[in-house]
Amino acid sequence: MHRFSEISAVIFDMDGLVLDTETTYFQAWQKASIIMGYDLSYDFFKSLSGMHYQNIQAKLLEACGADFDLNAFHSIGGAIWRDKIYEVGIQLKRGVIELLDYLIEHDIPYGLATNSLRVNALECLKLGGLSEHFSIIVTRDDVVKGKPDPEMFLKVSDVLNISIDRCLVLEDSVTGIEAASLSGALSVYIPSSEHIDPIAVHKCDFLFKDLLDVISALNYRV
Repeated sequence: MHRFSEISAVIFDMDGLVLDTETTYFQAWQKASIIMGYDLSYDFFKSLSGMHYQNIQAKLLEACGADFDLNAFHSIGGAIWRDKIYEVGIQLKRGVIELLDYLIEHDIPYGLATNSLRVNALECLKLGGLSEHFSIIVTRDDVVKGKPDPEMFLKVSDVLNISIDRCLVLEDSVTGIEAASLSGALSVYIPSSEHIDPIAVHKCDFLFKDLLDVISALNYRV
């Protein structure tokens, strides 16, 4: 854990890491695909974890054919998702509030980097009760290339005015871990489900169970 003594800032992913949104996304998308007459498994949608929307669209076209109506899919899936979310809200991942409180208490700056579009990210943070918790947010709208390109993390580093090699990136997907590794940040892989991606394990610097483990690791720096 000695490398944690060098950490000056933390960069969070959002979906699956801060907010438990991915499960509800995948359930809604699967229902939308069934409505549209396509038999796509839940595991197929889980494989899209961490991808930005252009790659997700490419995977859908690959699976369903070039004539697959992406607009209809997003419209139907979005309606199903919002009906569910506005009924039950968005759950936070274990340890989110505790980690944010820790960072504030110890004057460790932080930001958020998500492949989601800004309008969707802000909506999700509001539904999760975190609208006021992140003042620095970089979304897919703010960069030329999304994850797995490192641009998003480098942009957060620039806004924080802290060298990327002194930033700790927290991610739950192989896509995010690839971006973190390419950026030069110290990366922590926290799987969002029981499935642990072996590629993410190989490429990350640390594998943790949840965000509470991050607090334990950061205690080495203070």
